[in-house]
This record gives sequence, C-alpha cells and structure tokens, in this order.
Amino acid sequence: MEKDEDLKDDPIAELITSFNELNAGVVEELDEEPSPLEFMRYVARNTPFVVRGGASDWPAVRRWTASYLRDSLAGHHVNVAVTPYGNADAPTDKDGQLVFAKPHEEEQPFSSFLDYLTSSHSSSSLESRGEVRYAQTQNDNLRNEYSSLYSQVPPSIPFARIALQKEPDAVNLWIGSSASVTALHRDNYENVYVQVAGQKHFVLLPALCQPCVNEQELEPASYVREAGDLRLQSDGGDKVPFAIWDPDNPTLRSTKYSHLARPLRVTLEPGDMLYLPAMW
Repeated sequence: MEKDEDLKDDPIAELITSFNELNAGVVEELDEEPSPLEFMRYVARNTPFVVRGGASDWPAVRRWTASYLRDSLAGHHVNVAVTPYGNADAPTDKDGQLVFAKPHEEEQPFSSFLDYLTSSHSSSSLESRGEVRYAQTQNDNLRNEYSSLYSQVPPSIPFARIALQKEPDAVNLWIGSSASVTALHRDNYENVYVQVAGQKHFVLLPALCQPCVNEQELEPASYVREAGDLRLQSDGGDKVPFAIWDPDNPTLRSTKYSHLARPLRVTLEPGDMLYLPAMW
C-alpha cells in the first residue's frame, strides 16, 4: 500500500497499471496457425500467442529423440556452453560485484555432449558435477552447425514470412536440460519459438515494463577452466546493459516500479509454437 502511495500521480506507474487493467494476464492460446493478416494484428498490438500443436506435424517433432540425434550427428563436433549453474549470459556475482557472465565454450563430440545431458533426468545431479552444459549458439546454427538436421523443419513459418515479407534472419537450435536458465532479456526482432521435445517454461514481460527490470551496465566476464574447475574472469571492454531484476525473485534488486509488473507465464509442450514479440 505504501509503495502505491509513493507512486501516486507517477505517469510511469499509471501507464503500467493501465496496461495491466486493459490486457489479459495470460498468453492467448490458438488451436491453429493464424493467417498472415491475423498474425499482423498480433504484431501491431505487440502481443504474444501460443499455437498449441502448431508444429506437431514437423518431421523434427516426430523424429528427434536422443537416439535419432545421436545417429544423425555421429562424429560431428558442436559448440557447447558450460557454466557452473546454468547461468550463461546472466548477471552473476563476482567478488561482491554483479558482472555479465558469459559461458565457457568448447568443442565437443555431439555424442559426448548428449551423453552428459541425458545421463540423468535430475537437474540437481547435473549441478552436483560442478557444471551445466548446453548448446546455445545463436548464429543461425540450424543452417550451419546443425545443417544436417535443417531439412526436417520448414525453411520459414509461412504466416510470419508472408506477413513480414521476409525470410527468417536466423534459424537456431537450442539443446539443454532443466538445469539451464535463460536470464531475463529482450530481443529486438519478432521471434517464433517452437518446442521440439521436452518442455520450456517462459516468464514474459511486455516492453513497457522496462522501468521494472532495473537495467544496469555490467562489466563483462567469462567462465574459464582452471585445473578442471570453472571460474569467472573479467573480460574488460565495454560494459553490457542488462536487466538485473528477476520476476521469480521479485524483492531482490527491484526498482520502485517492479511490484507493478504482472509477468505472463506459459509452458510449451512438444509441437507448440510461441510468438514472442520484439522487445518482450
């Protein structure tokens, strides 16, 4: 109550509060893909949606099991991100100071990476080994590093390609376990995320919640291996602007507006498709 009194007549607080009152607190779910015109209406409103089962007929969704990927990528080396806690590209404490922590990266045989990933279904047992591994390169990797798998997904999402009048800028594959967490961040492009296997839990904030996320400029750092252990090493260079507030831990590193945020939560199952608007 005291917080709301402090923000009385604050235009930013009024904007966030009005948005919350005028918009649903859930991600809209569709049972079929939208037409290009319908999709553009979501783009114009900067509003996410989920198409349940929208990609269920993709060959990738039907075929990509651990054994299938192992056979398809036999002898292939991939870039693997390694961190102690699954916290790549995230604000992390280093000697009492928050830094922007990038993962250690190394080339590994895909079979070795997959063995490590699937050797246990428990995230706690993975963490007990002292590191979490995942494949997360965001450089159009499905058309490059994993090009042998690319034919099993459509080259584009038709409703998005037609509406936006362009082919995808990048097509990326992400492989990880429940031990890895993506830090709160935003992308400046329209994103369509498809769940091929397993689940992914999303926590979403609209772009106007920028005052809630406490963006700060952080020193860049990277994990490095030393005597078998991972430690953070400062990189130097320009600072990285990054949100340090976590909606799952809302009282830590909050701003005076953070309590006004109303995160949307959605879980994707295999074959589900999420439209994530720019700047969300």
